[in-house]
Amino acid sequence: MCPTTEDSALPTPEYKTHFLQACLSANILTFGTYTLKSGRQSPYFFNAGSFQDADLLNALATAYAHTIVDFLAENPHVPRPDVLFGPAYKGIPLACCALLELRRIDSTKWGKVKYSFNRKEKKDHGEGGGIVGAALRDANVFVIDDVVTAGTAMREAIEIVKREGGKVVGFVVAVDRMEKMPKANDDDDEPRPSAMGQIRREYGIPTASIVTLDNLIDLLGVRGSEQDMERLQDYRRRYLASD
Repeated sequence: MCPTTEDSALPTPEYKTHFLQACLSANILTFGTYTLKSGRQSPYFFNAGSFQDADLLNALATAYAHTIVDFLAENPHVPRPDVLFGPAYKGIPLACCALLELRRIDSTKWGKVKYSFNRKEKKDHGEGGGIVGAALRDANVFVIDDVVTAGTAMREAIEIVKREGGKVVGFVVAVDRMEKMPKANDDDDEPRPSAMGQIRREYGIPTASIVTLDNLIDLLGVRGSEQDMERLQDYRRRYLASD
């Protein structure tokens, strides 16, 4: 099983708790009934596009940066990235703010690390090409994204980096939903990996997340609605991934 930044035997780090509290207070993390692309009815929804003011961006940047630092400390075989790559569109500000916070934490280690992102449509004028920012050729790359359900965007990002001559050495997301990949008969009891687990298997790329579904449930147990917590627990029992 691939190492992760999570360990239920340890207390939740302050930056994770602060991140979750910021998400709740700004309605970035909401509870109700939401239809996902997979067709599943989810009892919660995380919208990274709602990090719209400086205080929220600061909480987001701090959480991403400390997740990356912790992940590298716990996985010394993973090289420190040369580039943080933010897939268009939501990944762009995520990579930028994470890199700024990493530099603030340790300018010696992170001051010369670069960022880049892809264009949805390649330019045929000016500098041209499909990448904005640092070139990816021969670079070790961390991909920074918000949340993964089916893994389609993860695969696209990995292929973009590969096509540009780089190597993805880590994938960092805000929320790991911990749910098995969807299929036509989604109510079966067949064990299946999550999208992140499948990426680890297919590509051998380690992954990390700021928080997981377990963290959400723990937080609701302390300062949330018991009904919401029970709905998340039911969802976890129904769709929990095998990884």
